[in-house]
Amino acid sequence: MGRPPTVVIADDHAPIRAHIRESLETGGFLVCAEAADARAAIELAGRFKPDIALLDIHMPGGGIQAAGAINRQLPDTSIVMLTYSREDSDLFDSLRAGAVGYLLKDTDSERLAESLWGVIAGQAAVPRALVLRILDEFRTRPPRRFARQSAVVSKLSSREWEVMEMLGQGLSTDEVARRLFVSPTTVRVHVSTVLRKLRVPDSESAFQVLRKQAPLTAGSVRRKRRLTRALASRARRGRLRARRQRVSSGSMATARKSSAR
Repeated sequence: MGRPPTVVIADDHAPIRAHIRESLETGGFLVCAEAADARAAIELAGRFKPDIALLDIHMPGGGIQAAGAINRQLPDTSIVMLTYSREDSDLFDSLRAGAVGYLLKDTDSERLAESLWGVIAGQAAVPRALVLRILDEFRTRPPRRFARQSAVVSKLSSREWEVMEMLGQGLSTDEVARRLFVSPTTVRVHVSTVLRKLRVPDSESAFQVLRKQAPLTAGSVRRKRRLTRALASRARRGRLRARRQRVSSGSMATARKSSAR
């Protein structure tokens, strides 16, 4: 009988690590090490060279950063993210970093072990609901012939496009959050990610880049048109506010002159 597959678990919550260890050992795995942050995860993975590195996304140091480092150092180690996050940005950034699995922490114990056995057999481990998002991302991704002229913009996920379009229409962060059924903090994180990817200092600069550089595919043409209309509407509202302020300032100046007399 061969040795059991080995796993390094990385999560900053000790009770969660203990629960995962119990589930995996019951399911036939050998947990060779536990880590509470990204640095320890990378170090322990390098030391034990496990078959699987099971990483929490939001542990100190960043699970996605750890995934990228482990993937570069240990190409034979399969990386699986275990998280509560259903955000597109976390999902796609994990896959880009080299993860072959993205499992949710509400997965039951038996299903967790089964999913990792699937990884050992060469399968991907992604819940069906998230698989649909991956397919949607590929369907809306620009063709390769446009990648060179719009490489920066093509990095945005469909959810990041959606957030920027809504903000461009004049919706507040809270309004966008309510429409997308996420927290305002999540909306702000998406905006920060867009600014970082586009290398711009603020949202207005991001709107301009998206309007000018968006690749011309069927899906992105629609997005670009909507964004252009939103920006035009935003500009009209800005001019209207400025006009009202001038009128208000003029009225106040007239009133002061009248009272002075």
